[in-house]
Parts: sequence; C-alpha cells; structure tokens
Amino acid sequence: MAVAVVHGGETVFAQGYGVRRVGSPETVDADTVFQMASLSKPVGATVVAKEVGDGTVTWDTPVADHLPGFTLSDPTVTAQVTIADMYSHRSGLPNHAGDDLEDLGYDQQQILDRLRYLPLNPFRAVYNYTNYGLTAAGVAVADAAGTDWSTLSQRDVYGPLGMDDTSSDYATFAAAPNHAAGHVKVDGQYAAAWLRDPDGQSPAGGLSSTVNDFATWMTMVLAGGKTADGTQLIDGAALRAALTPTMRAADGSPVPQTIDARTGFYGHGFGVSSDASGRVRLSHSGAFGAGAGTSFLLIPNLDLGIVVLTNAAAEGSAEAIVNEFADAAELGAPQQDWYTLFHDALAGVTAPQGELVGQTPPADPAPAAANSTYVGTYQSDYFGPATVSEVDGGLVLTAGPRGDTFPLTHWDGSTFTLEPVGDRKADTPAGENVADGSISQVTFTPAGDTAGSVTVEAWDKEGLGTFTR
Repeated sequence: MAVAVVHGGETVFAQGYGVRRVGSPETVDADTVFQMASLSKPVGATVVAKEVGDGTVTWDTPVADHLPGFTLSDPTVTAQVTIADMYSHRSGLPNHAGDDLEDLGYDQQQILDRLRYLPLNPFRAVYNYTNYGLTAAGVAVADAAGTDWSTLSQRDVYGPLGMDDTSSDYATFAAAPNHAAGHVKVDGQYAAAWLRDPDGQSPAGGLSSTVNDFATWMTMVLAGGKTADGTQLIDGAALRAALTPTMRAADGSPVPQTIDARTGFYGHGFGVSSDASGRVRLSHSGAFGAGAGTSFLLIPNLDLGIVVLTNAAAEGSAEAIVNEFADAAELGAPQQDWYTLFHDALAGVTAPQGELVGQTPPADPAPAAANSTYVGTYQSDYFGPATVSEVDGGLVLTAGPRGDTFPLTHWDGSTFTLEPVGDRKADTPAGENVADGSISQVTFTPAGDTAGSVTVEAWDKEGLGTFTR
C-alpha cells in the first residue's frame, strides 16, 4: 500500500507500506508504481481538458467526428454522442459495455467495433458506467490530436508535470523495476497469481503511477490546472467542465448512492458530491479483480487531497482510509466504521455470479443427447464464433480470439455448466469481470437432430449470449 496527502500546494505526506510482492523482500515506497485501474478516468479527463483548452476538440465534439467507423445501434445516438457524454457515462450503452469481450481477449479496436450490437438505454437519461464508452472518447481525442492515447497523455500531462514514473501502457508498468504486483486470495492467502493488461481500455483503466506522481497531479487539479510554478497547464474552464456534476451516479435506482445517503454525481471522469459540511468532494475509486484497489479524494475548499493505492483485489481498505482521513480532517475523528461499510458493499460486487451458484446438481438428471448433437461452431455478431468440441469424451466450448477453452459439465438434459473465469489462472485476464466461484448455465436448443443454438448465461446480460449454428 502507498498513501500521499497534499495540502496548500505541497505534498505533505507520502509513504509506502508492506511489500511489492508476497514472498519477496522488496518493500513499497512512495515511488513504487501501481496499476491505478479506474483512477485512469479522472486523470484522462485532464488530458482531454488539455486538448479542449488547446482547441483540438471541445467537450461537445461528437465521438464519430474523430473515430473512424464508430457506430452504435441507434444512428441518431451515433451521430450525436459526444466526448462529454462518454466521459459522464450517459451515452445509453449498457453497464460495463464491452468488458465481457475484453475478458475473452478481444483487442480495443475489435471491442469498439462491436459496441454497435449492444442495445441502448435512453440517451443522456441513464447513468451506466462504461469503460469502453469512455475509451472510445479518449481514442477519438487522441486521433484528433494526431497520436495515440499513451503518447498524448505523456505529452499533455505526465511530461509537463514531471510525472516520470507514470504511463498509460502496460509494457512500461511491467518493465518498471519498482512496481507492485497485483494480489488475490488463493486458498485464503494473498498471492500474485494473475496478470492484468488493461491496454485495451487504456483511457479508462490503463494508468500506472506512484503516490508521489499522483500527488503532483492532485495539486494541479486543486490549483485549477496550474503547475507548481504557476503556469496554466490546463485551461481553467475546460477543467471546470470536468468537475461539474453532469449525471446522477446511480444505475437507475431511486436510492441515493453515496454511502452516507447523499446523492452522488458524476462529471467528466470525476465523481462529484458534497459532504456533511456542504463542501464539494471530487473523487474516484478503481479496482482490478486481478489485484488492484485504489481511491482518491479532493476537497477543494480545504485545498486538500489524499490518494491510497493497494496491490490487492479491492475489498474496501482504500476507500475506508480515504474517508476516515476526510472525517479526521473536517470533523476531528472518523465518524463511522468506513471499512465495514465499504467491505460489505464490495462483497456484493465480488460475489460469485450465476443462477446455479450454491445449488446442488439434480440427483436424477435427464440424460444429455449424444455429444455429436452439440458439437459444431455457433455464431454471435457480438461475441464472434463459439466452437463446441468433443475432448476425451466430454465437451469443451472454445471462444474468443485467444481460443479460451471452457470445459462443459452436464447438469440436466441439454443444460451444461461452465466456469466463466476460464483461463484466468493461467496468467491471462480472462474473467477479470467475473468472480471466482461463478457458474454459468450453457443451454443448447435443439433444431432437428442437432442443437441449433447455445445460450451462455454469463454472456447473456444484454440478451446477446445466444450463439446460432
């Protein structure tokens, strides 16, 4: 873990705790590089704000103007959806659109191309958090600037601020001598078991940084876009647009979403809320199932900020430290048990998924048909082909450009199951968005003497999980 605090234009605290990798002696310090996960979004928003201030784009520039071939399922939305819409998660794309394709190994361009097959919620009326919607906007801005996202971020923000240990590409993170490995629990003990390459969604999740570098960035934001020497790096109006509430941050629920029951909002890449004292708070958290939990908070009225980075799968500690610190700064002491609140909230997110989780297989299941009934290749516009093969007398489903394999286990009749985490434990990012212990039904529908289609429950959240022979 590493923590930094900024106040009055300076870094007043920066320290590391623990080790970079369990079983190794190297300790974490304030210059240890962590994967930042969704803290990429607010940092990326300042990259966009820099380009807005420079006149390359505006927040209201349509994404399609600078992203060749960009298409959504509604032509009107395709033409009108803007950079601001994507950065405030109000495009109408469903929650976490495209993440399931990333799990299967599709690259950035393939995922952006397939967004066209997803059903849309009402445009600019519903908040749905979408890594690849935001990524589409980031890539469009980079294209308008004549470069790629990683290079643009370095040119516009990391370089000018002297953030020498910060990057937006996985190879640079992995090559850094002083970097923190991600950890997950394996048999109850933390282990550096999986890798997480987020390059496909770099504007949304590909940032890596240190608390020292991130502190410099926080100070710049608190200073209204100015560097330590007073230079106006980012146009103030362009930055303020990102910090202004744009959407109520709720997934269609009437219940206020902040943990202390006040409604939270989202700007362009920033969470925006008010606290019990009426002060505005700017914040974001990030998480990788492969082992990252991050959180930061700015209180502009106090010229105060804190960032907490951990190299373990998110379980509430980063958010708890941030909120306990804010309570102490404003009210003298923590006002509640923040860790339990956040830990319990995240437990629901990381719980195993699937209707059959916890169920006992039928004692007397109906027999399956012969394997030859199910063997073959099935097609989905969104997911691409899925092939069912007979291997050692059983059935295996293969999907995605990596050829990820999912052994099928018979459940009842023509219903089988698979574990949607797939090959994740072989150091691939497969199943990043699916919790361990998840079980997916795989249901074949007959068409004459063979199966005409197969539906994979884990991939059917938007009704696109049916593959047709």
